[in-house]
Amino acid sequence: MSNLAIETVGLTYNFGTQTVVKNLSLQVPKGSIYGFLGPNGAGKTTTIKILLNLLKSPSDQVFIFGRDINTNRIASLKRMGALVEQPAIYGHLSGKENLVNRCLLLGIKKNKVAEMLSLVGLTDAANKKAGKYSLGMKQRLGIALALVSDPELLLLDEPTNGLDPNGIIEIRNLMIELATKHQKTILVSSHLLAEIERTATHVGIINKGELLFQGTINELHDLSKPTVKVEVDDIEKTIALLGPTEILQQKGSTVTIPFQSREDMANLNTLLVQNGIKVYTIGTERKDLENLFLDITSKN
Repeated sequence: MSNLAIETVGLTYNFGTQTVVKNLSLQVPKGSIYGFLGPNGAGKTTTIKILLNLLKSPSDQVFIFGRDINTNRIASLKRMGALVEQPAIYGHLSGKENLVNRCLLLGIKKNKVAEMLSLVGLTDAANKKAGKYSLGMKQRLGIALALVSDPELLLLDEPTNGLDPNGIIEIRNLMIELATKHQKTILVSSHLLAEIERTATHVGIINKGELLFQGTINELHDLSKPTVKVEVDDIEKTIALLGPTEILQQKGSTVTIPFQSREDMANLNTLLVQNGIKVYTIGTERKDLENLFLDITSKN
């Protein structure tokens, strides 16, 4: 039995002569929150549409819970829920009525509605017209609509796009709760790197349709070697003393050099002080996901 909720094997997809997804091999473990990262236009939405069989993939390239989506289309789709682009909400109906409508369409008992509203924190707004909902509330209603059928796998395309900080926190907490308390596997696409860092257990970085990195969030951080940042009173003297080859970056009165060990950092501090250079601050810093992402994509 495959431990993967989603697997794509060398997936390539073209729109006419343009290759939008190129030799993509995603591996999304069951129970993970998989952050699908990339700039706008990288191929994230196209990939999600292929995973949902909205765009037809070549046979034996897309597997949902170990089964080819083309030959197991209905069975695969029953195990999935999705929010792609804007949620399909009827603005003239209340949040509750939208969910009742979805239950009728899917032949699901209407008693699921109250449970879904509670899960996404919309119980108090159940009878309010969905057209009057804030953007964050609409996104949460969209997720509730995707969850009505109790899918094992949830595909969320940029769910925090355009939300205010409050809305972003709500969606983030909801995703973590769904994965931990309700054992859902979630693939969430985003170009908001800090967002993914806060929620994801696994990450795939895509640019121009190609997968540049795939692994756990810790493996991603391991790629980021820490550096030492030193702020001094005499930058010219510091550069002359350390030598230009040692310095990775210089900005104003601050230099960044490679981090070797805590011992070396203490020796560096002593060296600067003994040479009459005042050290204002000294410390290690790790690249954030954004700089790491720029590093990886610029090598592509």
